[in-house]
Amino acid sequence: MARASTEQGGVRVDVLRDEAEGRPALYEETLRSLRADVKALPPVWLYDERGSRLYDEITRLPDYYLPRRESEILRDRASTIAKRTQARTLVELGAGSANNIRLLLDELDTAGTLERFVPLDVSEQTLRASAQSIAAAYPRVFVHAIVGDFERDLGVLAGYDRRLIVFLGSTIGNLDPEQRGRLLRKLGTALTQDDALLLGVDLVKDVARLEAAYNDSGGVTEAFVRNALIAVNRELDGTFEQQRFVYEARWDPEHEWMDIGLRARQAHTVSLHGLDLHVAFEAGEPLRVEISSKFRREQLELEARQSGFRVESWWTDREGDFAVALVFRDAAAGS
Repeated sequence: MARASTEQGGVRVDVLRDEAEGRPALYEETLRSLRADVKALPPVWLYDERGSRLYDEITRLPDYYLPRRESEILRDRASTIAKRTQARTLVELGAGSANNIRLLLDELDTAGTLERFVPLDVSEQTLRASAQSIAAAYPRVFVHAIVGDFERDLGVLAGYDRRLIVFLGSTIGNLDPEQRGRLLRKLGTALTQDDALLLGVDLVKDVARLEAAYNDSGGVTEAFVRNALIAVNRELDGTFEQQRFVYEARWDPEHEWMDIGLRARQAHTVSLHGLDLHVAFEAGEPLRVEISSKFRREQLELEARQSGFRVESWWTDREGDFAVALVFRDAAAGS
């Protein structure tokens, strides 16, 4: 049930989780992550107001190919997706500023099947602005924006039929295999045979190109990652010192993901007074801030099958850098 709900000008906004409510869970996750074998900060710390602006800048960098490759695929295939799914409800998980989703909105709106657009994201400010923009551009489509967590709030989507749920930008790659499995199983339980899932995934490729995408010469990605330390210090009365850490984004061949974070220059201790926590770093010890998993088709098909799905269509861009997969419930797996 929504904690707050507003409706105006063809836009309804339900706030399932306000920022204050989510803070205790984030603090607990931060505590666990910094005590783990590989110390880490939850990626949520990246996306304060400044971090969101920096990420938007990253998406326009020459070496950060992901959004452009995904756009290429959707421009070519959105009409096919609209005809195949005949979706009445378009749901975007982790909607953010909702850029590439407009390619699908265009085709579904033209096809005449689309009744509503449901973006779900944790950032209320970004979501409200995006929802108003979408409503103005597509006056026939009702926009129901949901401020919530896509890992915990999928139940709110149950009231809509013939849904196309999209998870773009290879955001699913920021989840580790266990988290991905949990999310896909929840979706497998929530979706019916009339629903569809559309996944955008970055693909395994030349290591030099992968590392270049996260090591831009202007240092924008580094500033984005370091901003997590600023956010933690501000909110948890922390003593992270930027000069004590070097930025590092490297390919992990065992897990086939980019490991993105920082590494301690020398042994030292960081205090988070808000958590009554003191964290000792050894010289050279990593602090993970985010992972970005890269996929192979056979791997994604296996993960889909394990969650009761089948990959019906698999499209890549002309360079073979990125893929968009159209996924349905597997009838053989049962209802």
